[in-house]
Amino acid sequence: MQTIVITGTASGFGQLAVRRFAGAGWNVVATVRKESDLDAHRDVPNVKTLLLDVDDEEADLAFGEIARSAFGRVDAVINNAGYFQSGPLEATTMDQAHRQFRTNVFGLMALNKAFIPIFRAQRSGVIVNVSSISADGGFPYTSVYQASKAAVASLTEGLHAELSEFGVQVKALHPGNHATRIFSKVDRAEDVPDDYNASWDKFASLNLVRSDPALTVEVMFRMVNDGDTRKVHYYSGPDGEAIPRVKQLLGQDWYLDELNARNRAEASPLWDALMPQPGSR
Repeated sequence: MQTIVITGTASGFGQLAVRRFAGAGWNVVATVRKESDLDAHRDVPNVKTLLLDVDDEEADLAFGEIARSAFGRVDAVINNAGYFQSGPLEATTMDQAHRQFRTNVFGLMALNKAFIPIFRAQRSGVIVNVSSISADGGFPYTSVYQASKAAVASLTEGLHAELSEFGVQVKALHPGNHATRIFSKVDRAEDVPDDYNASWDKFASLNLVRSDPALTVEVMFRMVNDGDTRKVHYYSGPDGEAIPRVKQLLGQDWYLDELNARNRAEASPLWDALMPQPGSR
């Protein structure tokens, strides 16, 4: 039986991914940050749930061997743990920005480092790093979050080139807008100047319809199993899949003009025709 490690599995994509892979006959090493979540997968066979705070880089770096000892091997890793910081950059503290990068980038980077030696030695392995469609976007009030996810995407491109000679596949996943608990755990900027309130509220009102996270989990499963050694970027959800195509069709400048108009609730007929809405399938 093959073994996969999935981080951030207390809810959302991670929780569903544990069930998807276990249901397909994989052994799963699932990580959670809180002791209270250690029973999150108790009813799922072939799952071992371990504590890991991805902000603890020393624990991350040691986790490769810990995970391998659970079932005797590791064949794939999905670096899913992360969270969403929201608000105008002007009102975002530098501590909030550093914490966002500590979790979304540096913790993920340390976990890549933990598993690369294992995969290099066995000349096989798949690493899936969860980025975001916002890394392709240009959305307001998410600038720190999308910068962290763009760093994940760029890191993944470099690792894809760096590790391919060893038979290791490194891929980035860009989910669109999905109905997960990430939006109930937002680290919001505080003391926001009143000038931003109207446009921030308007932008938030445009993003209330969200897709089934099971769509993204199916893409995760395909990324690990498709054997495609050339493809780096995968997209999920109707909006996530559409954005890179629309960007290519319109070119970057026109795309950003159309996206900015949409974010002001002034979407053009062209944008509405090209862009499916989250939850549309």
